[in-house]
Amino acid sequence: MLPTVRGVLLLLLAAPLLAAATWAPALQWLAGLYALLVVGLLLLDWRLAGPVRRFDLERQHDTKLSLGANNPIHLLLRNRSRRPATFWLRDEPPDAFEMDTRLLSGAAGPHSAWQGVYHVRPLRRGDYRFGNLNLRWRGPLGLAVRQGTVAAAGPVKVYPNLLNVRRYDLLLRRNRLQELGLRHTRQFGEGTEFERLREYLPDDEFRRIDWKATARRHRPVTVEYQTERSQNVVAVVDTGRMMQSPVERIAKLDYVINAVLFLAYVATGKGDKIGLMTFADDVGHFLAPRQGRGQFYRMLEMLYAVEAEPVEPNYQRALAYLALKQRKRALVVIFTDLSGGVSMSALVSHASVLARRSLPLVVTISDPDIVATARQQPRDSLAVYQRAAAAQLLDERQLALDTLHRQGVLTLDVPANQLSIAVINRYLELKGKTML
Repeated sequence: MLPTVRGVLLLLLAAPLLAAATWAPALQWLAGLYALLVVGLLLLDWRLAGPVRRFDLERQHDTKLSLGANNPIHLLLRNRSRRPATFWLRDEPPDAFEMDTRLLSGAAGPHSAWQGVYHVRPLRRGDYRFGNLNLRWRGPLGLAVRQGTVAAAGPVKVYPNLLNVRRYDLLLRRNRLQELGLRHTRQFGEGTEFERLREYLPDDEFRRIDWKATARRHRPVTVEYQTERSQNVVAVVDTGRMMQSPVERIAKLDYVINAVLFLAYVATGKGDKIGLMTFADDVGHFLAPRQGRGQFYRMLEMLYAVEAEPVEPNYQRALAYLALKQRKRALVVIFTDLSGGVSMSALVSHASVLARRSLPLVVTISDPDIVATARQQPRDSLAVYQRAAAAQLLDERQLALDTLHRQGVLTLDVPANQLSIAVINRYLELKGKTML
């Protein structure tokens, strides 16, 4: 039993009587009787408050929480008593979750319900477990507070971020994708997928003339193309050591996984085939490009358990393996981190070879801490060294990006919190220009 402020004040009123008993000993008995009366009232209020079983408590949330997102957790309380209740409620989410509030308060009338909500932000994928629900409620006299625990422990899985996917679906139906940050991209040209040969017409472009067919038929022949309805997209995910480094307490790999799944959802919705490959010093997983939402869910289950490894990525082995598996032209989106050294040179050389057959796009996450360090005003010798090292890393990174661009490889370097939207915008842009 815990006394409220009102209960404590009533008990403290016995203190003046005890002090006055120094001059009037009879007041000692009066103070004792008063204290017993207050304690009796406290016990009565505690009893009238009722046991914890007068309440039904329930926690409601998605079966799969989204990594790095504010997931709502709903707490439902039903008061089965004839008396109203003022209460305080505290949940026990996993320690690895950030939460916006630790204590919820409310009031429920007789035989009525109350619902509250708080948000958790998981920082890592995996299996977790919620604890019990802890409740405190005040007695009808407002003198005592009872407390109890309701068994509500249960498992929960943290998956890559699915909230962006749900929001995309909602805004797509309302034709309001610009609210998500997606740009409208117009379809250019007439496509590049062969449809048929026909005789040349005066308004046809000269570049559409098929000269071999023209020579065989001895009259101008034009090629007709149609816009591709099913193009190939392959997401290649680096799971090497640099992908372990965190940005705002979340690993770079997790930002990449969120972006890959968002890309997969949008691409399958556009009718394209999407595939997946993960690699570190060797190829981890490979999923051949396929159409349909089923492919999205296959990628979701595969990426759920992927973790970064403390090794250098082997771009030569990974891209050589991809060349054997993926013979058709595809948009190959390589998610990696440019850390400098031999691995960076290997990425540049092998991505340029990949550009001969496919359309590679190298996507990297810029580190805001390195950028801030490179721009800081040094106040001591340590800060000078830190600034010089950060500036060198940025220069090496920019050099690699420039080299990739000169070799015909597309690049995208964005902050972590803009990665998913930036990748989708680039995909839609390339698709709109029929570059796939």
